[in-house]
Amino acid sequence: MNKFLLILFHTFMTKLKTKSFIITTIVTMVALLGLTNLNRIMDMFNKDSGKEKVAVLDQSGQLYMPLKQQLRIINKDVTLIEYKGTEQEAERAVKKGKLDGYVQIGLNKEKLPEGSFKAMSIAGTGTSSDIQNSLQQLKTAMAASQINLSSVQLQKLYEPVAFKKTALEKNAKTEAELNQARGLVYILLFIIYFAVIMYANMIAMEVATEKSSRVMEILISSVPPIQQMFAKILGVGLLSITQLVLLLSMSYISFKRNMSNMNGGLSQYFGFNEIPVSTLVYAVVFFILGYFLYATLAAFLGSLVSRIEDVQQMITPMTMLILAGVMIAAFGLGKPDVPFITFTSYIPFFAPMIMFLRVGMLNIPFWESLASMAILIATILLLGVFGARVYRGGVLMYGKSNSYKDIKKALQLTKNK
Repeated sequence: MNKFLLILFHTFMTKLKTKSFIITTIVTMVALLGLTNLNRIMDMFNKDSGKEKVAVLDQSGQLYMPLKQQLRIINKDVTLIEYKGTEQEAERAVKKGKLDGYVQIGLNKEKLPEGSFKAMSIAGTGTSSDIQNSLQQLKTAMAASQINLSSVQLQKLYEPVAFKKTALEKNAKTEAELNQARGLVYILLFIIYFAVIMYANMIAMEVATEKSSRVMEILISSVPPIQQMFAKILGVGLLSITQLVLLLSMSYISFKRNMSNMNGGLSQYFGFNEIPVSTLVYAVVFFILGYFLYATLAAFLGSLVSRIEDVQQMITPMTMLILAGVMIAAFGLGKPDVPFITFTSYIPFFAPMIMFLRVGMLNIPFWESLASMAILIATILLLGVFGARVYRGGVLMYGKSNSYKDIKKALQLTKNK
């Protein structure tokens, strides 16, 4: 047991002190700080650039003021200026940077508004779209006036139809709750995906590195390979928990400080205002189960290669399995209750993502999530037993090794020991 703990903490401390781990953690923390303070960063740039100035060439002589009032309702950051010069003068002003653009407005043959917008670039469609929408509102009002529609009649004409969605299933989520759950599950899914794939790869690289340096020959003479395998899995597991706690704690604190400025925006859509405790518990459980599943798989695959360069080729199918789970989950965000999603949530290699998607989006019976966890645990145990046998023989194999036929060779070496 002492040797097991020695390898466990050695793996943990060695990886914790590496420059790559420290740099990756710092860079990720800076990136997360930027994302959680994105609104403040954007406001800072907006203050520097000021409001957009758009000149209005009103050929009708009667549309400028109504357009300005309408646009003020839609976008207060765009300032319309009545321009008395010619179009050529307005164009020169735009090219010199004095104006952000100009719009020509007038009346067509039917006495209804029409216009055109010109700027140095139309890649950012926000301003032009807001002006177009304002002009559309004017056109609607003027057309209604021509056919003698009152403002009350016009309001009734464009009033949205009353349409309420109600789920008959007991304790089913409302539409607002589904939207929040969808955003939250989307983010947590990618946390699970990137964490599992990154730390599973780390285990495979760790085993391959020791084999390539012949350190494995010394280790197996003093510590059984099975203890080595699970000590490395737990050691990297502790490392992953340490890094995730640092990153998520910093993100949560930073996000909480900016919550007041984000109410009604992305925070509401992604469900950060009220995160259900059960969703967080399921996220932790399925992350741990997913980690152990793929970490065990990565450990014995890493034991089959003798060169670090061969690791990526050997674990590519494992990476594709994780990617397939994410792709299925992305499809399931829009249709979480279809039979295909239900079926794949019980497949162990997809369950950490798909079943988490279902428990986050739907009110499924507890036994379904419990059954998926049981299947995952059973698969981890079976994979652990099989993987330990492969690992035991695989660490003794040297030379060129980049084929899955080497699993058979590893098992034969285990039997001969």
